[in-house]
Amino acid sequence: MFDINTKKRIVVKVGTSTLTHKTGRMNIRRMEKLVKVLSDIQNSGKEIILVSSGAVGLGMSKMHLPERPKETSMKQACAAVGQCELMYMYDKLFGEYNLTVAQILLTRNVLDTPRKNNVENTFERLIAHNVIPVVNENDTVAIDELELEFGENDSLAAHVGIFSHADMLIIMSDIDGLYDSNPKDNPNAKLISEVHEINDDIRALAGGAGSALGTGGMITKIHAAELAMSAGIDMAILNGRNPYVLYKFFDGEGVGTVFTKG
Repeated sequence: MFDINTKKRIVVKVGTSTLTHKTGRMNIRRMEKLVKVLSDIQNSGKEIILVSSGAVGLGMSKMHLPERPKETSMKQACAAVGQCELMYMYDKLFGEYNLTVAQILLTRNVLDTPRKNNVENTFERLIAHNVIPVVNENDTVAIDELELEFGENDSLAAHVGIFSHADMLIIMSDIDGLYDSNPKDNPNAKLISEVHEINDDIRALAGGAGSALGTGGMITKIHAAELAMSAGIDMAILNGRNPYVLYKFFDGEGVGTVFTKG
């Protein structure tokens, strides 16, 4: 049976839709709430690793672009500008709770080589010193996420969970969890509280890409759940529009969708 109290090292992934308004500008109130809750959870004795999207969306706003660019080099330029803004805010907000953050930008080829051991060692050192690693894809040099129809930060979060030996992966999305049908089309759609196996029926419930600013969707979260569960890591999808839902989750209330073999 799933028990959040047995989980110590937690990877939390937040998407662009959680961090920004539809305009692409930073949702300051929501980001402040998110950092406050994560800081409180860290102070309770958990070990938080934050995987954060949002760099491209914030860069679009800073560069006054009306929509997500299609040209790869322009997406990379947005990521370069937006990542600075993103880390500035995390450093400032976590600092208000006397917590330190560290930026870690990863590319897929690093995770596929022996250099991954260096990354693992860095994570362990940071966590041992109560530092919260903030992870993102290195979009200025890696084009996989920028070029694919669906983003890779959900899968990146699962890989981070695996090599950091995490106990739990939480993906904060713009939906309450996985439903038995599309809640946008069916007002009677029911939230699925637990999933014990990723099969074709579960995959069929996943739709396409997410918001206009982001690149993810339910399909990438299902793939992340497959990766996590195969490594013995439980995963949950929670609604990131209200970061306080994390308190409910850690108090054992039935929120979101939990993917667990137990």
